[in-house]
Amino acid sequence: MAEVLVYVDHVDGAVRKPTLELLTLARRIGEPVAVHLGPNAEEAAKVLAEHGAVKVLAADAPEFTEYLVAPKVDALQAAYDAVSPAAVLLPSSAEGKEIGARLAVRIGSGIITDAVDLEAGDEGPVATQSVFAASYTTKSRVSKGTPVITVKPNSAAPEAAPAAGTVEPLAVTVADSSKGTKIVSRTPRESTGRPELTEAAIVVSGGRGVNGAENFPVIEALADSLGAAVGASRAAVDAGWYPHTNQVGQTGKSVSPQLYIAAGISGAIQHRAGMQTSKTIVAINKDAEAPIFDLVDYGVVGDLFDVVPALTDEVKSRKG
Repeated sequence: MAEVLVYVDHVDGAVRKPTLELLTLARRIGEPVAVHLGPNAEEAAKVLAEHGAVKVLAADAPEFTEYLVAPKVDALQAAYDAVSPAAVLLPSSAEGKEIGARLAVRIGSGIITDAVDLEAGDEGPVATQSVFAASYTTKSRVSKGTPVITVKPNSAAPEAAPAAGTVEPLAVTVADSSKGTKIVSRTPRESTGRPELTEAAIVVSGGRGVNGAENFPVIEALADSLGAAVGASRAAVDAGWYPHTNQVGQTGKSVSPQLYIAAGISGAIQHRAGMQTSKTIVAINKDAEAPIFDLVDYGVVGDLFDVVPALTDEVKSRKG
């Protein structure tokens, strides 16, 4: 069976969930070979092996952290040259898409971004995408070269499939041309203790109906009871009620959780574009004619300041 390269997204060797989803999808089209760049590859290999990686190509170099993405592209290209894979899979993060695009240019291949599903096809992997603000679903395949595909988080449930996960060193030469942009400082993002918005299985978002930054704790309380991430509509963000980093929508972040709860959000197309691929959508709005109700699986017509606290209390009581 042909091998499929999977780029590992990790934090100091702690493998992030989107990579486990990629390994699950990769097994549909071949044997997953993980590419781990950075420290603690041996530790990461245990998790990668549990989810189907037949081997782990590992490389660590200071250039991976000292410069922007180009050295990582050099490393992924080295892995490509070593394996001659049937496809290359990466997470649809900002970095993942840039690495994938640069690799596709270098190897003369096509690229598909933001896939939400993947299946084997007679002429190569077929990717499903949700396009035009999630108004259409398309199936695409790369017609030239080795497919490079980036996949949205939460597109597949990680499935264990123990494999060898043998760690092999990957020889990487970082080109001088890859050192054009140097990182001069880093500031750790302040942790909220909540999941990363784009990777969360549950997202609770507040909009114009929250009516002020002082009221967002109502949204946060529901999110915390569910172990969810907190999102916000553009109206809420533009009003200064919540940070821009939490904006969900066409000009914000795209999310695809198992459960999306929209409280006080009317459902303008700009917002819908960022969350329509959510598996189950619940809306709470006192306007029964709000466009968001055209999209939802479950809708509650009511004042969010009555409904959300009651829902939070119910969740807490059921958790015991």
